[in-house]
Amino acid sequence: MRAAVRASSPKDAARSETRRSFVPAPPDTMLFAAVASLVAIGLVMIFSASSAQAYADHHDTAYYVKRQIVYLVIGLLLAAAAYKIDYRKLKNLAPYTLLLCVFALIAVLVPHVGVVVNGARRWVGGGMISLQPSEFAKLGLVVYLAAVLSVRGDRITSLVRGLFPLCALVFFMAFLVLVEPDMGTASLFVFTAFAMFFAAGARIEHLIMIAMVTLPPTVLMVVASPYKRARIFAFLNPWKDPQNTGFHIVQSLLALGSGGILGVGLGESRAKFFYLPEQYTDFIFSVLGEELGLFGTVTVVVLFIAFAYRAIRIAVAAPDRFGFFLATGCAAMIVIQAFVNIGVVTSSWPVTGVPLPFISFGGSSLIVSLIAVALIMNVGRHRRVNLP
Repeated sequence: MRAAVRASSPKDAARSETRRSFVPAPPDTMLFAAVASLVAIGLVMIFSASSAQAYADHHDTAYYVKRQIVYLVIGLLLAAAAYKIDYRKLKNLAPYTLLLCVFALIAVLVPHVGVVVNGARRWVGGGMISLQPSEFAKLGLVVYLAAVLSVRGDRITSLVRGLFPLCALVFFMAFLVLVEPDMGTASLFVFTAFAMFFAAGARIEHLIMIAMVTLPPTVLMVVASPYKRARIFAFLNPWKDPQNTGFHIVQSLLALGSGGILGVGLGESRAKFFYLPEQYTDFIFSVLGEELGLFGTVTVVVLFIAFAYRAIRIAVAAPDRFGFFLATGCAAMIVIQAFVNIGVVTSSWPVTGVPLPFISFGGSSLIVSLIAVALIMNVGRHRRVNLP
């Protein structure tokens, strides 16, 4: 009898009706087109920017673009799975995902587990496949914060009960990344989290207060490290030491300036011939600007702006708070990283060593970015209204 009553209760009947009436909304074509365009531009630019280095190291001008295509296939498969599942199931899995990410961040610091490249211990694996746990930890943090913020409600306006515990977690994870050392990715943890806190209704004065409290130890950490200190001074005046600390920025600006309005032509970059360091990863935007000119750089910026616009529209139309915060966090994670990278290569931001999403060579960044896009589109499948 009680089973029959439960089955016929209004709540269960409403849920059954919702399941029967749910019709997935079509994928957002503008968002999909923007991401597809960025990925296509990335493959072309990786081949062009890496060809000289690939031939010198591996006697194969397509070596790095081949690896990127492998990562792209893996990313698309994982993104397809992330798009198909019900994103609301991630809410219950969020704490376990976060614990796994923290474990991975700690494990990468262990000798013989983490792989050291150029003095930084950021990767695990080796050979053709190596992964960067901090990239996956960014997405894990976004999912966890989305789950917590969706149930915290107005408590986020309280500094002690709402905002401080979450900030403590964010700074702990950022510290683990900073130890690698990777100041750029660590800062992205903080920027992305603050964007989500702002969207959740956190008070501006609380966010400013926390930023001011964490600023002195951050400055001390930078000053105490000769490497980080040199990067800051190079940002302030790269031309003071153009052959040493300011070399990256000077060569980046020279490459961008050489491109002019229309560029020197696709594949015709001179900076990629060992003048510009990290020419197919962190500074690929400089090669793009040299070869495709102002037209190419503006096109990339517009594509990221279009992506951000459509992602936020999807977040606003999400059927629940978790979907809103998940889409907002994924969008913030990608867009903030993109403009930090662009700021670095244009000498508008200190050199931080973060890749340009979808465009720079790097498997972990590409895979995580594609999964994040799939989660945004997953939320869009359940949106309340059709977007114009």
